[in-house]
Amino acid sequence: MIPDEATRLAALQRGEIDIAYSIRGELAEQLKRTPGLTIKAAVGSAPFWLYFPEQWDPKSPWHDQRVRQAVSLAIDRKTMNEALTLGHCHLTGSVFPENFDFYWQPPEPQYDPARAKKLLAQAGFPTASTLAIIAAMPPTPISARSALNNLREVGIRVRLRPLGTGRLLQRLFGKEAEEHRAGSVRCVRQRRDTRRSLRCKGGTCAYGSYPDIDALFAEQATEMDHAKRTALLHRLQQLVHEKNIYAPIWQNALLSGVGRRVGQSGFGLIEGFPYTAPFEDLTLKRQGIGYETAHGRRHARNGRAWPHPRVHCDSGSALASAFCNSDLVVFKVGVTHDGPCPAAAL
Repeated sequence: MIPDEATRLAALQRGEIDIAYSIRGELAEQLKRTPGLTIKAAVGSAPFWLYFPEQWDPKSPWHDQRVRQAVSLAIDRKTMNEALTLGHCHLTGSVFPENFDFYWQPPEPQYDPARAKKLLAQAGFPTASTLAIIAAMPPTPISARSALNNLREVGIRVRLRPLGTGRLLQRLFGKEAEEHRAGSVRCVRQRRDTRRSLRCKGGTCAYGSYPDIDALFAEQATEMDHAKRTALLHRLQQLVHEKNIYAPIWQNALLSGVGRRVGQSGFGLIEGFPYTAPFEDLTLKRQGIGYETAHGRRHARNGRAWPHPRVHCDSGSALASAFCNSDLVVFKVGVTHDGPCPAAAL
């Protein structure tokens, strides 16, 4: 496991690993300039967004929709995208994954700081105000920090609070508010239950809900006609957008580096999955006829063999452990400290 991006890139450049997950920003530019290495961008199923959990509290500034709308208008998504992921993230304007069934495409998100300042003034915040704490879990603090700078430019003072995945999920499940603050915003990643957990009454992480959205969710759950259910879910997503329940950022793209020995890396072969898969399709570049197992037993035909593929994987992964203890060729993969990062194997 190599938590640091710069260390992962250095290991890839030296040939110590074959694949390095999550290389962003200036390091991604450096990766592109390195002879023999390639950069792979795979868009996953994880929209990033800011969530306003106190919008249902009449005493909170986030109860005013103009304040939430101002936050969305203040975020310079295009510049953030170019700087962090070389423009590979999809600026969908939605908190629902675009590759999911029943997806509704909202209008393109706008960057208009002048209008954001005007909305804040109309809401009673004409000067800089401390309104938010952004709590972010790995690896989102980098994008959260960029959004934080945009908010400061329009007069919203915010503070970033990086939290481990467990602590942030504990706050979401426990519906905890931020201490001693007028409001709180959370930068989180969308994974599985995309419709209910944060949006509808009874949702695991829902701090509140809107009756019209609750009614649509209940109705679509029992609707068997595909066209009618599509219309219901499109309307539900439209209401989520119109009410500014969230400030969408983007659907995240994972930039990864691929070393000189790799033939088929597996990135992008499965829609919405940003890592290397399926394992059986991964290949090394052909340098002879044969292979070497994870145990170091050399198998060759015609007297030639593959270069020695030393193992480097997430030792904490049961899946990786299974591969390391089998007669498979295992690529050397530099993984991050968060998220499903399985070892890549042939």
